[in-house]
Amino acid sequence: MLIRLVKSRMSISENLRIVEDKIAVACKRAGRERDEVKLIAVSKTQPVEAIGEAIEYGINSFGENRVQELREKMEIINDNLDWHLIGHLQTNKVKYVVGKVSLIHSLENVRLAEALDKEAAKLGVTVDVLVEVNVAKEDTKFGVNPEEVENFIIEVSKYPNIKIKGLMTVAPYTDISEENRKYFRQLKKIMVDLNSKNIHNVSMNVLSMGMTGDYEVAIEEGATLVRVGTGIFGSRNYDI
Repeated sequence: MLIRLVKSRMSISENLRIVEDKIAVACKRAGRERDEVKLIAVSKTQPVEAIGEAIEYGINSFGENRVQELREKMEIINDNLDWHLIGHLQTNKVKYVVGKVSLIHSLENVRLAEALDKEAAKLGVTVDVLVEVNVAKEDTKFGVNPEEVENFIIEVSKYPNIKIKGLMTVAPYTDISEENRKYFRQLKKIMVDLNSKNIHNVSMNVLSMGMTGDYEVAIEEGATLVRVGTGIFGSRNYDI
């Protein structure tokens, strides 16, 4: 057991060093400063021991897809971590995340916005969110279609306890990261265009885009948050 844990720690540390180096190089290619991009370690299905190893390396921001798994890990890990909910959120589970996570990446319908606003008002807090955009218009993905984003944001901006901080997308899976450049570029353009319209209660500067296979391209196109799981922790174990 000891040998297995030591090997795991070395692997995660080495993976993090590689990811950090790639982020730095991508920032340099894009003429950006390294601190313009935050790395979110996607820890879904990973044991708390693996998260602990990433914390030892210096990682503070973690992303989870499922609310129940997030709750369980937050109860076990008492560190003051920067938790992000990056997966689909159902309205009946907003009470478990409002006031507990730093950022919700997956706002994509008005019913969810209404539920978030109501829960935030009850707690006397504001909730920071990203609007999820289905840039590639994939049938299997959640998110607002690009041409509907402006009207959706105008509608959500009416809720006083919600702060729209930016946009998120999950690009198509591909072995050729360059193929997703057009989607990242489009998301950045959508945000720039919307910011120019000075929509009330909306000030966006966050772009959550890019995962293990394409985060370098996403950084070159303006990502401020990259979500890396497999590149840090290795293949996921869905039996956990």
